[in-house]
Amino acid sequence: MQLKFRVFGRIARPVPEVFEAVVNPDQLAQYFTTGGAQGRLEKGAVVTWDFADFPGAFPVEVVDLVENSLIVLRWGNAEAEGSQTEVTMHFSDCGNGVTLVEISEEGWKETQAGLDASYGNCMGWSHVICALKMWIEHGIRMRDGFYK
Repeated sequence: MQLKFRVFGRIARPVPEVFEAVVNPDQLAQYFTTGGAQGRLEKGAVVTWDFADFPGAFPVEVVDLVENSLIVLRWGNAEAEGSQTEVTMHFSDCGNGVTLVEISEEGWKETQAGLDASYGNCMGWSHVICALKMWIEHGIRMRDGFYK
């Protein structure tokens, strides 16, 4: 059994606006990387993400990026030193200024620690889509105080 998941949600904003809110570190810090983000997401870049509620900045590799369509990231895996998971984000136009955001992640070892880590990240990415929606549609910073 391969440990992987896919979450999704619709955001009432056009694809370019939603995509920019993910690749722009200033926007990302408003709803996700509450400790800051260093570097714009661009193919081949390694950026740094930090979280006020889970301190400790860490590198994120941008494996692929297609403007307004796709972002593929690789990052460290808390379950095992030196291993990584891959995150794929798809952005689709649903019409009428609505964007479907799909996020999948895979790459955990088939162990209890891997399963636990995958469940945690599944919850996290679901929250990211909700927080992105609240930020971009309503200007609300939903993550503030959520985990601490």
